Amino acid sequence: MTCIADRVVVEARGWIGTPYCHQASTRGAGCDCLGLLRGVWRAIFGQEPEDVPAYSRDWSEPQRDERLWRAAARHLTEVDPQTEQPGDVLLFRMRSGAVAKHVGIAAEVGHTPTFIHAYGGHAVTENALTAPWRRRIVARFRFPQEV
Repeated sequence: MTCIADRVVVEARGWIGTPYCHQASTRGAGCDCLGLLRGVWRAIFGQEPEDVPAYSRDWSEPQRDERLWRAAARHLTEVDPQTEQPGDVLLFRMRSGAVAKHVGIAAEVGHTPTFIHAYGGHAVTENALTAPWRRRIVARFRFPQEV
C-alpha cells in the first residue's frame, strides 16, 4: 500500500460516525457518499479539484448520464476493477441498468474486505465488502500518488 493509500484509509476511518446529510461534506457534522470522498480529498490534497454543483438524490438517472464516473475519471486514476488496494475509490451501480451513483473507499482487502461509505439513514460506516456489494462495483479508482 502506498503512503497516499494509507492516509486515505486513516482519514476515511476518521469520518466513521459522521451523520448522513445529502450534499454535505463536513467531518463530524454530515456528509453523503460524495461528501465523504470530497472531505478525504481536502484532508490530503487541500482544495477540491473542481466545484461540485448541487445534485438531486436521483442524480443523473433521468438523463442516463454517468456524471459521477466522468468526474472521478477527471481527478482519479481508473484501475482494473479486479485489482484491490486499500484506499481505492469504489464506484457502485446500485441497480442493474441504472447510472453509477454511489462511492465508497476500500479499507481492507483480501479474505475479509471492507469499505467505508455513507448512505441514506446511516452514519458513515465501515462495512464488509460482501458479494452483493462486490457485484455492484463498476469501476475502481486510485487517488493521485503525490500531494
